[in-house]
Amino acid sequence: MSMVLSFTCVTPEELARALQDPEWAEEFLDELDSDEDRPDNPDGFIEKAWAGIQYLLDAAEAGVDLQMGGLPIDEELLFTGWTAEMVQDAARKLQVLPFEKLAAHYDPARMQEQNVYPNIWTHDPDGECEYLKWHYGTLLTFFEEASAKGSAAIVEFNI
Repeated sequence: MSMVLSFTCVTPEELARALQDPEWAEEFLDELDSDEDRPDNPDGFIEKAWAGIQYLLDAAEAGVDLQMGGLPIDEELLFTGWTAEMVQDAARKLQVLPFEKLAAHYDPARMQEQNVYPNIWTHDPDGECEYLKWHYGTLLTFFEEASAKGSAAIVEFNI
């Protein structure tokens, strides 16, 4: 079973509608092809790296909760919404945390011991650290660009 996390840049109005109408939010995300429909939207797909990144963010006391940090849209489908203010706050917190600071907390054995998804940390510790670095870069860029545009976000956790 694969669990992936992605952030989608939306307008504050789209987020408000999603919070009021979870079925609309699901259809909207299913139909949205960000590459074609919104080519200037940042990529927020961090696939299975979310839990490893969250582990590092927690260890660094960043104050950013990727999975549960938003407003509930649909608990069954695991959608949450982040207001433009929440996106801006996360961007500020992440901008002062280059990956090198997070990497100081990277402990493959401890992460494996704590069952940090996807439990791959001791197979290729250096490669997995690079995996986290790559996806953290995606996440940081997403928040920087979404914040600069005054955008909100919808977080989709797919199982």
